[in-house]
Amino acid sequence: MKKVICSEKAPGAIGPYSQAIEANGMVFVSGQLPIDATTGEMPDTVEAQARQSLENMKHILEEAGLTMANVVKTTVFLQDMSLFAGMNGVYATYFEGAFPARSAVAVKALPKDALVEIECIAVR
Repeated sequence: MKKVICSEKAPGAIGPYSQAIEANGMVFVSGQLPIDATTGEMPDTVEAQARQSLENMKHILEEAGLTMANVVKTTVFLQDMSLFAGMNGVYATYFEGAFPARSAVAVKALPKDALVEIECIAVR
């Protein structure tokens, strides 16, 4: 059985998908673009975009009753690998202790011309 997780504090899905799905004690959070749910705006720098993407992810996890400490895997999509250091500096501040497993890849383009998008898997 699966359950849809949706937070009003994170931007709504811009396509036929859910913000997150919970199944068997695992929460799969869709890629979070750096869009502010209140304003609909996206910041300019990779650092600010990484922060917004992670905040969106955090809000969705909170809706599921979880925290960033429950995250076991993330995938970071970057517009260009030259943005890695800026993203990584912000990313490191969102986790304590054992960091989740992570993949980081450069892609040709991201929706809405974002510089970063981050998805995760969390467990209860």
